[in-house]
Amino acid sequence: MALLDIRQRTGYLFIGLTVGHIVLISAQVNTERGVPILEAVTFGVFAEVQRAASAAIGGMQASWSDYVALQQVRRENERLRTDVAQLQVRLQQERGLAQRARTLESLLELRSDAELPTVAAAVIAGGASPDFRTITIDKGTADGVRADVAVIAPAGVVGRVITPTARAAKVQLLIDRNAAAGALVERSRAQGVAVGTGGALRLDYVSGTADVQAGDTVVTSGIDGIYPKGFVIGQIESVERGQGVFGAIAVRPAIDFSSLEAVLIVLAPPVPAETGGIAADAGEAPATP
Repeated sequence: MALLDIRQRTGYLFIGLTVGHIVLISAQVNTERGVPILEAVTFGVFAEVQRAASAAIGGMQASWSDYVALQQVRRENERLRTDVAQLQVRLQQERGLAQRARTLESLLELRSDAELPTVAAAVIAGGASPDFRTITIDKGTADGVRADVAVIAPAGVVGRVITPTARAAKVQLLIDRNAAAGALVERSRAQGVAVGTGGALRLDYVSGTADVQAGDTVVTSGIDGIYPKGFVIGQIESVERGQGVFGAIAVRPAIDFSSLEAVLIVLAPPVPAETGGIAADAGEAPATP
């Protein structure tokens, strides 16, 4: 073992001396350009080290710049998303105000054209029952509202007041199962009674010889003493005929009751037209409490 250690040390010493000799020779021998070989080799090695270090530092700087830029982009995206959300909310508010302005404008036009004593009211609640259809408005007896006066809208007939209080009133919609109104077909002047079905209307008590067709407009006849004459009730959707008599005459209401926001209340009842059997039938529909 001692001999082996001596040989290894001798080998290492020999290698060291050889390398030192080569270094001394390189320091003394010049290249074609007059630069010592040792200096040229050393410069080349350090140049490669500098190149690698510069590339690594450049890569790190680029990565950091990209990271900072990405964070700025993310913050900008968040700000833009917030701005878009705020603009969308503002747009919805402006759209709602515009729709309300159009509704009020239509009510004012109707009020001017109707030449009836009316008061405008806002819808503040709706009935939950699918059969007994009612709404609550924000006008009552303090504003001249009383029971059994008509409620109308620019599109047509809404219903009648059934329960007024000092500052509010309940309105029975025309599509309520207990609601009815004297009606006539605008084109042929055929008379009948518009009766609520809970979600739509039907036209009853129409003469079997009357001229009634799908697409005809149905308006109020004024014979019930509640609804003024000539206001639109709806449009006939289908007509079923039996033997010399009408079966079912389905009427689509003119009013979209699900989107009703504002109405006009007719403060004075109309002058009743000539009454007859139909008028009596139309007036028998009980009010929904």
